[in-house]
Amino acid sequence: MKVIYKITYPNGKIYVGRDSSESFMTYFGSGDEEYIQRDFKPEEMQDFTVRKEVIWSSEDATPEELSKKEIELIVSEGANNPAKGYNLFPKFAG
Repeated sequence: MKVIYKITYPNGKIYVGRDSSESFMTYFGSGDEEYIQRDFKPEEMQDFTVRKEVIWSSEDATPEELSKKEIELIVSEGANNPAKGYNLFPKFAG
């Protein structure tokens, strides 16, 4: 199964990523840890909950189709807008 997922952090910001492994339910993305941690005080990082949603899936998408769909959803969800999300690519143009 190939999936595009959205992680929502306690501050409402999101990260959109992709996974094509069998264990996609336990993978929570490769967002830039330092970039994300800047938004949280040390005590806030001691106990918080994130939400992971599968927002697109396919049994037979090619790697190229998966990459294209991920970029499309990053942009449409606003995950590359620093005010709304943590994706650094594609660079926000707004």
